Amino acid sequence: MANAYLKNEIVAYSKRIGIDKIGFASADPFITLKSRLKIQQENNYQSGFEKGTLEERTEPSTLMPEAKTIISIALAYPSKMKNAPRSKRGERRGIFCRASWGEDYHHILRRKLKALETFILENHPDAKCLSMVDTGELADRAVAERAGIGWSGKNCAIITPEFGSYVYLGELITTIDLPADTPILDQCGTCNKCVDACPTGALVQGGQLDSNKCIAFLTQTKDFLPDKYRKKLGNRLYGCDTCQVVCPENKGKDAHHHPEMEPDPEVVKPKLIPLLMISNREFKGKFGAISGSWRGKKPIQRNAIIALAHYREKEALPHLFDLLKSDPRPVIRGTTAWAIGEIGGGNESEQHLKAAQDREKDEQVQEEIEKGLNILKNEPK
Repeated sequence: MANAYLKNEIVAYSKRIGIDKIGFASADPFITLKSRLKIQQENNYQSGFEKGTLEERTEPSTLMPEAKTIISIALAYPSKMKNAPRSKRGERRGIFCRASWGEDYHHILRRKLKALETFILENHPDAKCLSMVDTGELADRAVAERAGIGWSGKNCAIITPEFGSYVYLGELITTIDLPADTPILDQCGTCNKCVDACPTGALVQGGQLDSNKCIAFLTQTKDFLPDKYRKKLGNRLYGCDTCQVVCPENKGKDAHHHPEMEPDPEVVKPKLIPLLMISNREFKGKFGAISGSWRGKKPIQRNAIIALAHYREKEALPHLFDLLKSDPRPVIRGTTAWAIGEIGGGNESEQHLKAAQDREKDEQVQEEIEKGLNILKNEPK
């Protein structure tokens, strides 16, 4: 009875500190998840960003031996940008996914979880607590599903009745035995819109993701992007929202509860050409506060080059010629060579590519130069 009272107090406090949804789950092993993760490993569907062993990801007691309860929290983020600038010729723009708008969500969630932990320990000093956000061992989605935050959609996101899938998730493991909430039944039914709309077919089936095909993952890689995915990227600089945008459960969902989550349009929908020349200091100053900057500027610049190729932005060619000639990074030089071919530019572009061919020492860059030249040969005269 005392713990039921404490649970109600925790719920009330969570509302006072701006947590949009909170749920409670047992700390029992996640048996179904373990089977799913084994299949994921066998099929090489993992991204490589996952943390911890299979046991640590599915057995809370390996992280906290006396674990009794996992508290799951959700914070709703905006799906619409106010005063979004338009992309136009000469000023083409890229886009960061919605989950990267505003302040890095890891910081926001950690502050909420820390406040929750402090509140619990004030009321139950003997308790132990362990919080984690996204980068922890536990699967946020599995915890949220068990805690009744929402159901696990075919788009591999937690879908809440109140906010759709536009929510950030975090959890807190504790040694206090608190009454568990009831999971929400799957509401996806026969709807398959997200699976059908995925640009790369990364949603192999409802609820199963091949991370290596997922554009959200691909935008964060640092090497050359495989040819077959380049034209799928569009103007995305970080992340992908397609499977969320097409979801009927997200229609009309647009929460503006947290000022720190509001996007700066010039940051999350930036001009592409200035990104080509941005210094490390400038990049950190402009993008350092958002989660989409965590891999540094190189993947963002590579994606910006691919986006310029997507737009066939001829105004970018002088800047691309400079990159091809002087950038020290093979991935940037090579991607630039391919992009020059895609954009076109006739004899001038061909001359720059041939000059690069004569001086280039890197084999992969040479391959990309060859691709660029072949594309140019087939350019309509």
